[in-house]
Amino acid sequence: MAVTASMVKELRERTGAGMMDCKKALVETDGDMEKAIELLREKGLAKAAKKAGRVAAEGLVKIAFADDHKTAALVEVNSETDFVSENVEFVEFVEGLAKVALDAETTDIEAFKAMAYEGSTVQEVLTDKIAKIGENMTVRRIEKATGDVVVSYVHGAGRIGVVVAAGGEDTDAAKEALTNVAMQIAAMNPQYVSRDEISAEELVKMHDITLESALNDPFSLPKPILNGLLDKAAAGVWSEEDTAILAEKRADKGFNFNYLPNFLSEEAKTKLAELAVAAKAEISANKIFTGLVDGRVAKQLKDICLLDQTYVRAEDGKQTVGQYMASVSKELKIAKVVRFEVGEGIEKKEENFAEEVAKQMANA
Repeated sequence: MAVTASMVKELRERTGAGMMDCKKALVETDGDMEKAIELLREKGLAKAAKKAGRVAAEGLVKIAFADDHKTAALVEVNSETDFVSENVEFVEFVEGLAKVALDAETTDIEAFKAMAYEGSTVQEVLTDKIAKIGENMTVRRIEKATGDVVVSYVHGAGRIGVVVAAGGEDTDAAKEALTNVAMQIAAMNPQYVSRDEISAEELVKMHDITLESALNDPFSLPKPILNGLLDKAAAGVWSEEDTAILAEKRADKGFNFNYLPNFLSEEAKTKLAELAVAAKAEISANKIFTGLVDGRVAKQLKDICLLDQTYVRAEDGKQTVGQYMASVSKELKIAKVVRFEVGEGIEKKEENFAEEVAKQMANA
């Protein structure tokens, strides 16, 4: 059967494949349109398989809301380059998947890819997009949040997406406050909503790590403890040169001891840290040291817990996010926070452009 230009045009419109690919498929299938579509799909699978090993760490985060605005779904789809993330077809694809995610009963990505989409499945449409656009793409994750008040914030043209769901009265003031909080989450990336979410085991681990870190940085210890360690170091542990430097600086009443590490050898600083670690039990019993460790842990909690963070728009520079929300409505309580950042946690391949060009020229 002769393959006509109109047949190629129809196949191209139905599949989005390139003109030459459509012509070849029709020739191979003797003009059978349905078989040609199936052949292009199979070739698309082969192309997708070849691209599957390439790192996809760019892409987009998109958010969709249910009609009642009480539920929101987020989806992250990755591509190899940020050029594709600006492609209209890719953008519409990710937006469509966010709407599909609203009906998902699970956040399992394999189950999601098996869901119906555009007369096929999410996975099959994804495979077609990979073949057509020419880059590896992955549907990385989906999540949903439901509450009395649900807001979203998207930063950087889809680089970061945040959804905040809360309990309380659905008012304009509540939505505005939660949107402000969503912006803070995008910028500050807290690990928890409140410290109530942190298990006792995690708190103990945080305390232990902070304690060990303090001992291994003896010059940050309280002065009475540091001076005791310096006396031990000067009593035969340090070299004569480092011991002499310490004596010289101690004799200089105008010397700022914060600069002492600049004058000591690396060996001396290492041995001082070893003395501190060896005296762990004794130092840990010191109330001044205990206060230092507790203070550092408290600072960490303030950094990683949303409600404890300083509200970035606080007029006094001190108001916490929790206090800000309470000032809007004492009934407004955050139920769930979801934050997606494109490519976070994906190890990107570092490529040397000059080497790549040289390699291609050599192969040519």
